[in-house]
Amino acid sequence: MLVLTILAILAGVVLPRLTGRPTEAKIKAARTDIANIGTSLSMFEVDNGSYPKGADGLQALITRPRDAQNWKGPYLHKNKAPVDPWDNPYIYVCPGQHNPADYDLYSKGVDGLGGTNTIGNWDN
Repeated sequence: MLVLTILAILAGVVLPRLTGRPTEAKIKAARTDIANIGTSLSMFEVDNGSYPKGADGLQALITRPRDAQNWKGPYLHKNKAPVDPWDNPYIYVCPGQHNPADYDLYSKGVDGLGGTNTIGNWDN
């Protein structure tokens, strides 16, 4: 009985610490994805003189948009626009609200609703 009590106490201490790890890992993965996509957007901008416009969005990194004169892509190695670790599309807005000089790139986070869960290229 004492052994079971000790195991229950240990489980009560250890399990809460381990349960946050998958979410933490997905948040880090989203930040890494955003940085990598940002690099691809920068390469697109260097080649074409501007970031992808409006409806082209991140798809412009995969297939050549009509107005891209010097497109040297694909800039991403997937056949579709990337999705975040929660299987939601990354949101790309140009010009950005947080980065009016270039773009905002973000995930709506764990619950897909955004707000305080938003992970964006304006975060540190």
